[in-house]
Amino acid sequence: MEPEVVERLEEIVGAVNVITDPEATRDYLRDETAPAVMPEAARDVVVVKPGSTEEVAAVLKLANELKMPVFPRGGGTGVVGGAIPTRSGIVLSLERMNKVVEVDKENMMITVEAGVTLAQLIRVAEEAGLFFPPHPGDESATVGGMVACNAGGARAVKYGVIRSYVVGLEVVLPTGEILQLGGKLIKNVAGYDLMHLFIGSEGTLGIITKATLRLYPRPGITISLVIAFDSPHDAISAVPEILQAGIRPLAMEYMERDVAEKSAELQGLKWRIEKGRCYLYIILEGSSMEELLPVAEKIDQIARKHNALETFTAIDRKDQEEILAIRSQIYSALKRHTLDVLDVAVPPAKIADFVEEAHKLAEEFGMEFFPIYGHAGDGNLHPQILTKEAGGIEPERLEEFKDRLYELAVRMGGTITAEHGVGVVRLSHFLKFSDEKLVELMKGIKKVFDPNNILNPGKVVPPDC
Repeated sequence: MEPEVVERLEEIVGAVNVITDPEATRDYLRDETAPAVMPEAARDVVVVKPGSTEEVAAVLKLANELKMPVFPRGGGTGVVGGAIPTRSGIVLSLERMNKVVEVDKENMMITVEAGVTLAQLIRVAEEAGLFFPPHPGDESATVGGMVACNAGGARAVKYGVIRSYVVGLEVVLPTGEILQLGGKLIKNVAGYDLMHLFIGSEGTLGIITKATLRLYPRPGITISLVIAFDSPHDAISAVPEILQAGIRPLAMEYMERDVAEKSAELQGLKWRIEKGRCYLYIILEGSSMEELLPVAEKIDQIARKHNALETFTAIDRKDQEEILAIRSQIYSALKRHTLDVLDVAVPPAKIADFVEEAHKLAEEFGMEFFPIYGHAGDGNLHPQILTKEAGGIEPERLEEFKDRLYELAVRMGGTITAEHGVGVVRLSHFLKFSDEKLVELMKGIKKVFDPNNILNPGKVVPPDC
């Protein structure tokens, strides 16, 4: 990095907030992507930590003038390489912009800076007697990153994804211009809906600096059910009937015994459900136990029709937290043996067919262990492809297997990514399974917002954009 550029950046954000030492920048060159598919980071980068929207604008204005790539970074919790700097340039970390601007209890909304973490957002909402429903998983994720990636998570079956909660955004364009989009409004059809264009754009069109989000009243109580089955098809075929019965769980997850036991073991816990080789894990919320227990009984009756072996009901908070921890840490438990973790989605009624065909495909490739888990209630599943030593496949066969699995999902009316995003890791497959006109229009939109292609280049749209 040219000393003159570093000096100009230091003038904008202060010398202490500009990092050039290679050792100190190391943590900014990676995210949670599986090592086998993590893109190689450029080494010639400078990390810049602005403390205000105005400083973000000044950094972008300078970068645009120099045609220097800028890689926005939130909590670094992504798994598709979206925050990794793949070219020499600026890593723009929003970690200092972590203020809660306003909690508006009257309108049940909250305005925060982009660097506020999910944990911080949940805590502040609870202190105000309110509730932020989405929970993408890792609570060190930041609001800016969650909005930029339109994060999902287990609660999407009842509450939807992040997009459903954003009512206003402050965004800085690559030119340094600042846009105020939306506001404390439920309805707004004044012109094109540019705000929602930035949601899910993965930092390629502008940098989100503030967000106004909807909050909800706090739920009363929760109970958790773990329903054991011997057949994945039986387990997942129960899902549509549960939803058709008018039951909307807070979460409805699918997981298999071997991965649940492995996750429990690595956390010093024990998987206590003795029967079954796969499970539906359902969380219900309501105002009282008298309201929830009949719902739990109805779910059990439906599950028994689909050959359920037993239903474990967790009412105690400690038991519920233990089951949640086991489900939440599956990826981490297997990460060191992981080649890639996928993020496909199919129409919910097709989940059972997808799981069945995916396991057949895994057998064809000689896999002995192919964990599939995910959000059964909304059709979003996470097949985790492991190394040969862990019962998976050889690295040289990874791309072929992913191609076949994506082809299966798309054939069933699905998508190759439902909540992780495209980033770098999914780009080639996204282009392969997308309509050419769609990609052409996306490239055109990118050109309008970012004519010099400085914002997160090489992510989401082709690198030649």
